Amino acid sequence: MRIDDGWLEGARRLPSPNQDRRPAGEVSLLVLHSISLPPGEFGGEHIERLFTNRLDPAVHPFFGSIAGLRVSAHLLIRRDGECVQFVPFEARAWHAGRSRWRDGPNERQALNDFALGIELEGDEVTPYTGAQYRALARTTAALLARYPELTSDRITSHARVAPLRKSDPGPAFDWAYFRQELEKKSVLGDE
Repeated sequence: MRIDDGWLEGARRLPSPNQDRRPAGEVSLLVLHSISLPPGEFGGEHIERLFTNRLDPAVHPFFGSIAGLRVSAHLLIRRDGECVQFVPFEARAWHAGRSRWRDGPNERQALNDFALGIELEGDEVTPYTGAQYRALARTTAALLARYPELTSDRITSHARVAPLRKSDPGPAFDWAYFRQELEKKSVLGDE
């Protein structure tokens, strides 16, 4: 798997208007998220509609509370492992919100300036699928190869960068299994 001009090879492209230029061009952090729309339901086009400002608030009562949000992620990994890319990795997606990252002795804010955001279709209590872990490992290996400032110790969760506000991807995300899959990709190369 490769990244060409900021786009992941094999990912379905669905450009989001919710993006802009990175101030310094730095890509040095990967933030993992989870999303399901409506909450606890998987499948459908609601996530894609949210990230492209086309979510219809009349479709579900919950949508009225989020329809005006202007958010995006670089990539969504669906339950079947399909990757949908909304923002090229070189651009700034609007995913981390108010958040903080301890970068050595310094604390940094405005994480969207230097972070990549990957959304996993899921919630905090439902186990993620093997297809999602494999797709995430392949994607992460490609990102680590492409961006030298991004290292495996700079992969985190939304919960860790915004702990009082967010808890995703939650306890259902198996960090050890993800790291094992990532290690396989790093040792064996891309399949």
